[in-house]
Amino acid sequence: QVRLVQSGGKLVQAGGSLRLSCVASGTIFSINSMAWYRQAPGKQRELVAIMRTPGGTNYGDSVKGRFTISRDITKGTVFLQMNSLKPEDSAVYYCNWEMYHDHAVHNYWGQGTQVTVSD
Repeated sequence: QVRLVQSGGKLVQAGGSLRLSCVASGTIFSINSMAWYRQAPGKQRELVAIMRTPGGTNYGDSVKGRFTISRDITKGTVFLQMNSLKPEDSAVYYCNWEMYHDHAVHNYWGQGTQVTVSD
């Protein structure tokens, strides 16, 4: 069983920066992708950034040029560096790992972490 534990969310002023972390524990299988999503109150969950293996990295239009997804496979960790934060970035952020094992694709989610950006 894989468990994802997130950290790093907090209240920050507009223009500031935050780094979210997502650490995996358990058996790490073949990773298809590692991603960050967010969900603001009353809105659908949206993709923020995704890193595919193999493949490239993609970002949501609203965060391009401001957010960066990265990973340290040796530590089983994916990061989201968020710069130039705006109030509209306020949301609960979730990490997601898609893995292939036992002849199927499995999605694992972190517990969510609140990011609040004040203006």
